[in-house]
Amino acid sequence: TNRSIIFFGRQGFLGFSSLYLDEYRDRLFIGGKDVLYSLLLDGASADAKEIYWPPLPGQTEECFRKGKDPGTDCANYIRVLHPYNRTHLLACGTGAFHPVCAFVYVGHRGEHAFSLDRTSTETGRGRCPHEPRRAFTSTIIGGELYTGLTADFLGRDPGIFRSTWTRSALRTEVDQRLLNDPKFVAAHLIPDNNDRDNDKAYFFFTEKVVEVDSKEPAIVSRVARVCVNDAGGQRVLVNKWSTFNKARLVCSIPGPGGIDTHFDELEDVFLLRTKDGKSPEIYALFSTISHVFQGSAICVYSMADIREVFNGPFAHRESPHHQWGAYEGRVPYPRPGVCPSKTTNQPRRQYGTTKDFPDEVLRFARAHPLMYKPVYPRHRRPLLVKTDLPHRLRQLVVDRVEAEDGQHDVLFLGTDAGSVLKVVVLQKTSSATTEEVVLEELQVFKEPAPITQMEISVKRQTLYVGSSLGVAQVRLHRCESYGTACAECCLARDPYCAWDGTACTRYQLSSKRRYRRQNAHHGNPVHQCLDQNLTVDDLESVEKKVLYGAEDNSTFLECVPRSLQASVQWFVQRPPDEQREEVKTDDRILQTEHGLLFRKLHRHDAGLYYCKTLEHGFTQTVAKMALEVITSEQLAHTFPWERGDQPLRLPCLEPQLVPQAPKAWYKDIMHLISSQNVRRVEEYCAHLWCGGTHRHHRKSKLAQGKHGLAAADVGKKGRTAKAHSERNRVPRQVEPT
Repeated sequence: TNRSIIFFGRQGFLGFSSLYLDEYRDRLFIGGKDVLYSLLLDGASADAKEIYWPPLPGQTEECFRKGKDPGTDCANYIRVLHPYNRTHLLACGTGAFHPVCAFVYVGHRGEHAFSLDRTSTETGRGRCPHEPRRAFTSTIIGGELYTGLTADFLGRDPGIFRSTWTRSALRTEVDQRLLNDPKFVAAHLIPDNNDRDNDKAYFFFTEKVVEVDSKEPAIVSRVARVCVNDAGGQRVLVNKWSTFNKARLVCSIPGPGGIDTHFDELEDVFLLRTKDGKSPEIYALFSTISHVFQGSAICVYSMADIREVFNGPFAHRESPHHQWGAYEGRVPYPRPGVCPSKTTNQPRRQYGTTKDFPDEVLRFARAHPLMYKPVYPRHRRPLLVKTDLPHRLRQLVVDRVEAEDGQHDVLFLGTDAGSVLKVVVLQKTSSATTEEVVLEELQVFKEPAPITQMEISVKRQTLYVGSSLGVAQVRLHRCESYGTACAECCLARDPYCAWDGTACTRYQLSSKRRYRRQNAHHGNPVHQCLDQNLTVDDLESVEKKVLYGAEDNSTFLECVPRSLQASVQWFVQRPPDEQREEVKTDDRILQTEHGLLFRKLHRHDAGLYYCKTLEHGFTQTVAKMALEVITSEQLAHTFPWERGDQPLRLPCLEPQLVPQAPKAWYKDIMHLISSQNVRRVEEYCAHLWCGGTHRHHRKSKLAQGKHGLAAADVGKKGRTAKAHSERNRVPRQVEPT
């Protein structure tokens, strides 16, 4: 469809690793395997500029000698892409397990320049991971790179690093009390107030913990923070973070008896920014790590709650054999974790930098990195819980949409199968509970490759989706797909769309159109479309399709409702009876999400089938199909050559041998279907069987012809056949002319 555009790279293989959306320059920068791309957001992928950046000579061979895979590991995967200044990006790659960084010249706004400054190349250790797939996060603040990664070849040196070109680098101490086998997920700058000296970098990750009453380590999710102006200590914590604190992120479903169901594996974090930038809403995607229960949840946290936890008591225990408790002793001043600023200065003592902090403060910070209280989500429960999905949720972005009935947060959830779920969560007015509405499931990539990164452009109403296969540009909405009636538009419950009196179109807040209809909370067309010629279900207005199936074979009647919230019912009218009855399903007749499957067709299954949807009391007929069953006797009469070992007679013979061609075998079956279409099918088959110039192709054409006829559309208004699974599609379909 025209909804998405996919970029696979110049050579058809991208090896996608990173993505940077630059709305100031209207460009999309992509990092892949040994390559960087720059795409114009308004242009086609044919206008892409490319930088080839392979490992240095000898590094690939050395990587292979150390036991790494030359095809998947020993390359330069570009994993860091950040804006450095007005004309340059900072890019870092794995360099075949020799991390490397360099500046990329991208020019000024309106200039499509793209070149690698190879003179700026330097080591990327502590800035980029060695491995192409190990969990990692980074952000750039004030021209300094903040990363969470493992900094060694073996992946045993995890840490939070700050790399700078103007002052000494900082990192966390090698101490399991600070980081214990972490998996880094996200990093963001979040200011505390208008004083830039209080700016902090927040890191989101999971790590292992070992409790006193358990021998096996558990996985917990964390949020940690450091001051941007941290310079380490003078005698203690030299070149180490002196303001590092961390707290647990809890996302759980309250259970009976105080036993909660926890989602502990943090997958992704999205910050829904506010105008002041100081209090973004933190949307976090979690999954379970239990072998018994599989599911995902989304929890929302406020910065006020996070700051309250970091300003609360520190966690303390006498030894690893004791339980954690709140520290009740004296906390030194300045309080560990605060930034040196105007608020920490006293008339007698000025703290211009963390190097001025007393050693007592730094020793306390080293011994007490963990806060005692955890951070709970809004309402102390998840916003969304999904336990019935066949795939795992991996990525999350959120768009706050202004609609006719208020604001709605639309969630886009990337899966490990290359699809994106579009979900809106509605707050019920009568209680604190919510209702989730799955608006769409978009299969972005045909192959089931995990989605590894998503970026959203509210300005362009576009979602950018990255996987190992490529990068897709997807429109956030397609209102025209919801039908041509007011009822269908309202039933969709899509906050992006509204009925404007003539069509289902993008909702515009400034629009003053009189006939605008929209209500995502209820989506009831009976109330919304009273003056929009809303009629009862009209069976005659639905186009009838004729389908044919062979007795004892499988047959599928396709019916996909426009709304995922609608329930589907099937009815059948068998001749000569004019009364419709509901189809009864069993082991032979199955109702699926996409239609009605007859596993073994019987002759009494013939009839006129109606697919009807019901939603909010509104019923409509979506499809009407006349199913004709070709009996086994008819097939035996039509194909007598199948009874013995007689060879199949091809419908076209050499003209010099036979002056008049015999009656083709397919004409008998077409007479059973429709005498009006015999000539058109005869032309199709003649072209298929006899159009080739080489005799040795006819055997393959025979096999193709059988499948081609089954899916052929000989009507005037037939749909384009889907590419997948058509060769096995049953029944054969012919529309009346």
